[in-house]
Amino acid sequence: QVQLVESGGGLVQTGGSLRLSCAASGSISRFNVMGWYRQAPGKQRELVATVTSTGNTNYADSVKGRFTISGDYAKYTVYLQMNSLKPEDTAVYYCFKTGPYWGQGTQVTVSE
Repeated sequence: QVQLVESGGGLVQTGGSLRLSCAASGSISRFNVMGWYRQAPGKQRELVATVTSTGNTNYADSVKGRFTISGDYAKYTVYLQMNSLKPEDTAVYYCFKTGPYWGQGTQVTVSE
């Protein structure tokens, strides 16, 4: 079994920054793809960003230029640096890994 543990969420003002981290542990043999989804109240879960074991990244249009995803492949850890945060970024952010495996979610709240 694989466990994903997230950290780094919180409350920030518009224009501020946060850094999310997610560490995978358990029966892991490869990094594969790791990334982040988010779900705002009353909305469907949506893809935020992904990174592959070869360093390829993919971003939702709504976060391009503001968010940066990176991975520590040896530690099976993925990071999401979020800058220039907006109120519409408020959501529960979920880490995922190819499997699929999901983290428990971490709340990000951006105040006006």
